Amino acid sequence: MHTTTPPTPAVNVKDESFFKELGQRIALARKEHNITQVQLAATLGIAQQTLAHYEGGRLRLPASLLPALSQELQTPVDVLLGQPASAKAPAKRGPTPRLQQRLERLAQLPLPQQRLVMNMLDAALGQQPTR
Repeated sequence: MHTTTPPTPAVNVKDESFFKELGQRIALARKEHNITQVQLAATLGIAQQTLAHYEGGRLRLPASLLPALSQELQTPVDVLLGQPASAKAPAKRGPTPRLQQRLERLAQLPLPQQRLVMNMLDAALGQQPTR
């Protein structure tokens, strides 16, 4: 008996290459372990056609399937996502992810707004305003 998963949104142009590559890595790992689409789909509780769409990059793969895929294919999630396998990544130096996201959003603002934010930061940090 197959459990139904909620409909997955179609892939937009921006994400298309990521999902195609992800699908290719899933298909490669599946074939390396001599597992058919039918077998893997049954294990995951999805239809074979849905798995075919994931492997072809035509549908977004729900993140909730990654742990089960990783286990069934005996492949770390990082590898499925295209990251090199590593024992333990060293601690990252630099801004925290939250600060990094804000800095990236700041860079998208018009220059006058960037200057305003920088002046507020400089004032809060007790420095001379940026010109």
